[in-house]
Amino acid sequence: MTEQPSTRFAKDQLKSIIERIERLEEEKKQAADDIRDVYAEAKGNGFDVKALRTVVRLRKMDVNERQEQETILETYMQALGML
Repeated sequence: MTEQPSTRFAKDQLKSIIERIERLEEEKKQAADDIRDVYAEAKGNGFDVKALRTVVRLRKMDVNERQEQETILETYMQALGML
């Protein structure tokens, strides 16, 4: 019994998609390992990793969103007598 061409195409397409996802997952794991190594290097050079992670997160944000969050944080800290 032979497969219909459309069934064969669907199976090939599915296999291709799965293989691409697997390849990207491996690349993602490698990138995460590389990032971890850079943070370890930074820590070894005396940098505060928690602060670095915060800076990276803040740099990803929209400027206005970041300023709004900073203003709210400052307001809360003033209200609590932390500033």
